[in-house]
Amino acid sequence: MSEKYRKKIYRRTALGAAVFLIVLALAACAPRMNRNAETDGSARQMTVIGFSQLGNESDWRIANTESMENTFTEEAGYELLTDDARQSQEKQIAAIRNFILREVDYIVLAPVVVSGWEEVLAEARDAGVPVIVMDRRVETEDDSLYTAWVGSDMEAEGDRAVRWLDEYLKEQGRDREEISIVHIQGSLNSSAQLGRTAGLDRGLAGHRNWKLAARECGEFTQAKAYEVMRDILKTTKEVDVVYCENDNEAFGVMQALGEAGLTYGKDGDVILISFDATEAGLTACMNGQINLNVECNPLHGPRVEKIISLLEEDGTPQKESYVEETVFEPDDLTEELIRERGY
Repeated sequence: MSEKYRKKIYRRTALGAAVFLIVLALAACAPRMNRNAETDGSARQMTVIGFSQLGNESDWRIANTESMENTFTEEAGYELLTDDARQSQEKQIAAIRNFILREVDYIVLAPVVVSGWEEVLAEARDAGVPVIVMDRRVETEDDSLYTAWVGSDMEAEGDRAVRWLDEYLKEQGRDREEISIVHIQGSLNSSAQLGRTAGLDRGLAGHRNWKLAARECGEFTQAKAYEVMRDILKTTKEVDVVYCENDNEAFGVMQALGEAGLTYGKDGDVILISFDATEAGLTACMNGQINLNVECNPLHGPRVEKIISLLEEDGTPQKESYVEETVFEPDDLTEELIRERGY
């Protein structure tokens, strides 16, 4: 008997008759699952993945979801159940509980925030369902609550941006000038926001002439970033740098700066720093609108599949797996390079 089937039997025993009745009730009102589709007269056993995606707030997030969908296909032997939480941790917790009740084989969680996961992750562990955390992190006192994490080092991304700004200002002969920085943060308490903010905070602490003129939350969206940047410019007249925590925020900032009559980018007065390096973000960088774009690779589907394949063979994956990433300036980029990247 394979490990997968032993886990299924264990879960059925542990959950008991009460849970079985709940599953029946949920199945009556939920969309039908084609778990064992019969296409040629014989049942085909699918590996079922429950994927709790935090939302679709940005180009990066959309590419991340597409990577999962393109990897976990029926042709490859998977059924992917995707739940869009629309930036709500409560919806993610409810989705995870539903996945447990539906006896999925694995749960993949892209968490909206870092804290508050202990109870539901303990429920998944007790039910014998491995949880793989993807992209953003979770903070738990007991790291056995999840099987593995794969994603980016967000603090390292922030440090790369700060090192680049330090060198760029030296090249411009401005390293002794007072530098006014506007910071547009991402969704608060997400690991991306915490890491990229930490990088900038270290830069501010290490440069007495760097001054934080304003810090507002742009929620990783173009609309919110435009709104907060527009309001900042009503009272903050001197802006040397805008540090945006993703590309969509940078697009909103561009709009607000343009309306205020301020130039930005390679040949402008305002230095614009962004993160993610999506296709649209890199195109703006190539065109000189963004001075620096720090890569955050969203194509985690194949990485998650490697972890699951190892677990299927009763292997033990690394607890943490970092993605290798880089930074881009306008002169680094061509249309061909941007197309080849795939997102």
